[in-house]
Amino acid sequence: MATVPDEAQLSSFAQHIGKVRNLSPLTTKSYLRDLRRLQLLLSEQAIDNLDAIDSQHIRSSLATLHKSGLSSASLQRWLSAVRTFFRYALQKQWLSHNPADGLRAPAKGKKLPRLMDADQAIQLVSIDGDDWHSLRDRALLELLYSSGLRLAEIANINIGDIDFGQARVSVTGKGEKGRIVPVGSFALEAIERWLKVRNERALDNEKALFVSQRGKRISHRAIQQRVKQMGQQQGISQPLHPHMLRHSFASHLLESSSDLRGVQELLGHANLSTTQIYTHLDFQHLANTYDKTHPRAHSRGKIKPGS
Repeated sequence: MATVPDEAQLSSFAQHIGKVRNLSPLTTKSYLRDLRRLQLLLSEQAIDNLDAIDSQHIRSSLATLHKSGLSSASLQRWLSAVRTFFRYALQKQWLSHNPADGLRAPAKGKKLPRLMDADQAIQLVSIDGDDWHSLRDRALLELLYSSGLRLAEIANINIGDIDFGQARVSVTGKGEKGRIVPVGSFALEAIERWLKVRNERALDNEKALFVSQRGKRISHRAIQQRVKQMGQQQGISQPLHPHMLRHSFASHLLESSSDLRGVQELLGHANLSTTQIYTHLDFQHLANTYDKTHPRAHSRGKIKPGS
């Protein structure tokens, strides 16, 4: 059976991308390696003519590569090399159509956010000290975790945005969309303690709730640095960032309430699908709940692995 694409076609393509498109020798080598894979996959499908290839052959090849364990990025690179070759083949009139048109590699799976457990969250916010730095940082961390705020949201909060009577805060999220979020009692207490010393640092007429050593609104970068430093100071082993507190807030709340729509509202997500990622984070909690509550879960001894 003839090899498809044949060696003359591959050699012509390699010269084209190397000299005309000026791609590096390493990139050219990578393209040819991907096209060698194509040769093998087409031979397994009994294709002996370039113009006999249709989209189903390429779709089947993608599925085979995917099953072999090739990563999403590698699959996308392979499909890109194949598309580039087919475009060149059309120019050379080796093909009458592009069989890769409209095809996509399998999407890369969403990476689940890293979290703190509830004990770590409490450990993080339990900052000792009555100096202004400690009082500010504790209030900031308590509010981040209490209300699941984004970095920009907490940086932009003004004193007047906190409603102590109603235990809530008004924030402006993505797309300039405002929302009102509950604030926990520990966070309110920490904010009240911070406000007693805030004026010692804040410049006149500064409205920001959290200010820097210079008395101005604290920057995003400064908040990131303080969260990271406080994590190290409080003995949290994993590197921390503000968004991890937001992720932890969402996961812990969903774990306790199972109210996906409510968590969506609190986070300010426009789409429920964005919030649904948190439903994948605590299967162990779900399994434990099943063991404790389902009438048939504990009627017999636990099944040992491998039994």
